[in-house]
Amino acid sequence: QVQLVESGGGLVQAGGSLRLSCAASGGTFSRYAMGWFRQAPGKEREFAAAISRGGSVTEYANSVKGRFTISRDNAKNTVYLQMNSLKPEDTAVYYCVAADWILGVRSGTGDYWGQGTQVTVSS
Repeated sequence: QVQLVESGGGLVQAGGSLRLSCAASGGTFSRYAMGWFRQAPGKEREFAAAISRGGSVTEYANSVKGRFTISRDNAKNTVYLQMNSLKPEDTAVYYCVAADWILGVRSGTGDYWGQGTQVTVSS
């Protein structure tokens, strides 16, 4: 059983940056593709970014491409989401997810989910 704990959320002005972290425990981290989803108030949860087991493949939603960067450190069992040029529409709860394959991350059918961290971008 894998446990995922997100951190790094907060309040930031538009144009600012935040780095989210997701620490994994209870499993072999390098066996999982990892990713981030987000859910804004009144909206469905949506895919943001994904990274393959070894980190060589990354995928992004069009809405964050060029502004967000996903990375991972398998030695630290942690995946990161660097968010730059933040916009008010990026305001959401951000969730970390683990799946056997990157396709599973993208489809939202990951096996393990964190509790989420709130990101609020003020205009």
